[in-house]
Amino acid sequence: MDISVIVPLYNEEESLPELHAWIKRVMDEKKFSYEIIFVNDGSTDKSWQVIEDLSSKNPEVHGIKFRRNYGKSPALYHGFKDCEGDVVITMDADLQDSPDEIPELYRMITEEGYDLVSGYKKKRYDPLSKTLPTKLFNATARKVSGIKNLHDFNCGLKAYRKEVVINIEVYGEMHRYIPYLAKNAGFDKIGEKVVHHQARKYGKTKFGFSRFINGYLDLISLWFLSKFGKQPMHVFGLFGTIMFLVGFIAAIVVGVAKLWAMHHGGSYRLVTESPYFYIALAMMILGSQFFIAGFLGEMVSRNSSERNKYQIEKKI
Repeated sequence: MDISVIVPLYNEEESLPELHAWIKRVMDEKKFSYEIIFVNDGSTDKSWQVIEDLSSKNPEVHGIKFRRNYGKSPALYHGFKDCEGDVVITMDADLQDSPDEIPELYRMITEEGYDLVSGYKKKRYDPLSKTLPTKLFNATARKVSGIKNLHDFNCGLKAYRKEVVINIEVYGEMHRYIPYLAKNAGFDKIGEKVVHHQARKYGKTKFGFSRFINGYLDLISLWFLSKFGKQPMHVFGLFGTIMFLVGFIAAIVVGVAKLWAMHHGGSYRLVTESPYFYIALAMMILGSQFFIAGFLGEMVSRNSSERNKYQIEKKI
């Protein structure tokens, strides 16, 4: 199979028939063999009924239905898990991503040898309250990830070689950083294509301002895990050792200072009356805790068996 198109969605019943017809027209014109996987992320409207109707009339349409709303990353995770195409395309269901971009994305993967191609919505039809935080977010993501050629990490329209989606794990809200996940997995030929962005035709956006705050927190988590996730002792143990040694040396200095004063007949205070003693003691305790945290981090795998367990009600 040439292409798998994965469409995560939440309450998009109006746009689904039009989106399917658009994808089908493009695929038939180019004579691609393909499948469309709609992942219904706990929609409360009639989205699933629309998907069932499309599937009954079109053998290329498949659907996954979550029992409740989990988020875009879980939807992509299960779409990646079930897809069969040599090239995987992801796009949003709100008709803001154009299926007309698919043939060129497919060509860049198959002919130019890219592992992943991310869309870049250079001209956006979004309010300023959304575009400005997006620019700041993408600038930070470029700096942290080291992927300098991407301008729109969170663009829903992307193309992947099948090997990429098999070897990355998208969880939590990490869909924003799929290029970074791919890079960490060893797929470093990552490209970008300027794509057409359309104004939303139906409904309203499902994302609020909180996604930008969560996005930065996820970026910090991903950076930390990519640097120290396999060997947490390297960071916790280092900080713990430094703090313990500084505290230990400070405690020795306090004790030696008292002994020196006693030996030379000078005035002196009890060690416990010195604030430096308690600072030293606190640093030694914190250093020990950091060190223990490093050991625990080494012992406890970060890959929980429950991380990507979601309740799926039905597949077609």
